[in-house]
Amino acid sequence: MKRTLTALLLIGSLAFAQADGAKLYAQCAGCHQANGQGLPGAFPPLAGHVSEILGKQGGREYLIKVLLWGLQGSIEVKGMKYNGAMPAFGQLKDEEIAALLNHIATAWGDDKKVQGFKPFTAAEVKALREKKLTPQQVLEERKKLGLK
Repeated sequence: MKRTLTALLLIGSLAFAQADGAKLYAQCAGCHQANGQGLPGAFPPLAGHVSEILGKQGGREYLIKVLLWGLQGSIEVKGMKYNGAMPAFGQLKDEEIAALLNHIATAWGDDKKVQGFKPFTAAEVKALREKKLTPQQVLEERKKLGLK
């Protein structure tokens, strides 16, 4: 009985976190669109690209860094070049960043494309928050992952 209750609470808290993530994503949808497809040439897609990032060693940490400190410079996603600036969302709480990342990872099925996907946690965000990177340093982190 206790295990069942614990499991239900965990599932319920994940659903709550995803619901909050969906609400927070409204701030992102103006650029990346509600369907995660982005705007060609202006704002890169998240749908399909998040699984590519998560499939790389260090990809989870990179996504957290993008939300904490933003991203600035030239990147390429699905063969299209983008050269802009993603604002930092470091003002959000650790739980909110984790919820937002969980929404982005699951909303378009990217989590199902990554073997062993685990939801992001506030503890992961907190562990990286004190690094204090610039958006250009986050771009360098992207390059280290082998992403253009």
